[in-house]
Amino acid sequence: MALTNTTRSYGAVERSFHWLMAVMILAAVPLGLIANRLPHDTPEALARKVEVFSLHKTLGVAIFGMALLRVLWVLVQPRPAPLHPERRIETALAGAVHGLLYLSLLGVPLAGWVEHAASDGFAPILWPLGQSLPLVPKSAAVAEVAGALHVAFGWSMILAIGLHVAGALKHQLADRDETLARMAWGRAAGPGRAARSAGPALAALALYAAAAGGALALMPASRPETATALAPVASDWVVEEGSLGFTVRQMGSEVGGSFPDWTAAIRFDETPVEGRHGDVTVTIAADSLTLGAVTEQARSAEFLDVAAHPRAVFRAEILPADQGYIARGTLDLRGVEVPVTLPFRLEIEGDLARMEGSTTLDRRDFGIGKSHADEAAVGFGVRVDVALTARRGG
Repeated sequence: MALTNTTRSYGAVERSFHWLMAVMILAAVPLGLIANRLPHDTPEALARKVEVFSLHKTLGVAIFGMALLRVLWVLVQPRPAPLHPERRIETALAGAVHGLLYLSLLGVPLAGWVEHAASDGFAPILWPLGQSLPLVPKSAAVAEVAGALHVAFGWSMILAIGLHVAGALKHQLADRDETLARMAWGRAAGPGRAARSAGPALAALALYAAAAGGALALMPASRPETATALAPVASDWVVEEGSLGFTVRQMGSEVGGSFPDWTAAIRFDETPVEGRHGDVTVTIAADSLTLGAVTEQARSAEFLDVAAHPRAVFRAEILPADQGYIARGTLDLRGVEVPVTLPFRLEIEGDLARMEGSTTLDRRDFGIGKSHADEAAVGFGVRVDVALTARRGG
């Protein structure tokens, strides 16, 4: 049994790559489609969804590694010539489909891997390596773009596989030639010579570029709609920049999210009056929440219920503490008011102030995720981190 290719046959290495990757793809594609459709409204359903997604991602990374090896092998091997080189249109179409398949074997898993690496926590790859990638930041925008490309490239792969199978069946049932036998058993067949052309490869690249362009063009329409942005508020200290983020454990992994849309009305004096430095009112657009791959789940009625409660408000007095300051007041979230104390550090240089603070909330106090009573699915504690730079005299 020959290991290498000839111009008339496929060697054992090429055939092993082909059939092993076919089995892996036929497992990975259905797993991805099923995982997207599985519910996540109970702890058991969420755990099942995570398991299926993890299997899908792990297979995808394995396919990417195998695809790299196969491409390297193809580059150093002769290609068996078409059995019917005189059928130029058919040969060109077959070459374009093969090119689309090779691009998909690399592009589909790579886009999915980038989406995973840019997100936090949800459905880990089932081995220690690969949870992050060099040059890929933790970014909701990067994850969204990669996710759109993953879907578009995935449908391109399904199309290419369908055309590839149809072509194989046509050769086997209509032409009754040795095309399938060459890949199945390594049988030598054909004239062993064919003119090479860059046309099919260029056609495959054009189809892939069209799929990528279409996916990116449709992204704005697929983004979840949010309410009108919060209007600016009057404040003695005007926030120039800041962040409001949080971290929760889901299925044993930390997942980071944020509320990009919020305002703060701040009254603060360095010298306390009757033990108080001032007060603050923070208004948060709950429907601006982002939480990686589970943003929609977090916005749902089971969790923040942003449709019914699009705003959260934290009202507090600013008091001195042994180290720094504390903002002590109430947080109105999801229609429930809960006492909250936020310790924070503050540095003031002239009219510029920099503040950083952190506190931990218990989601159960707000009725969030009532059906997820087991911390193994969704942690009870939610760490909130806030940082801002504000200027006096706004």
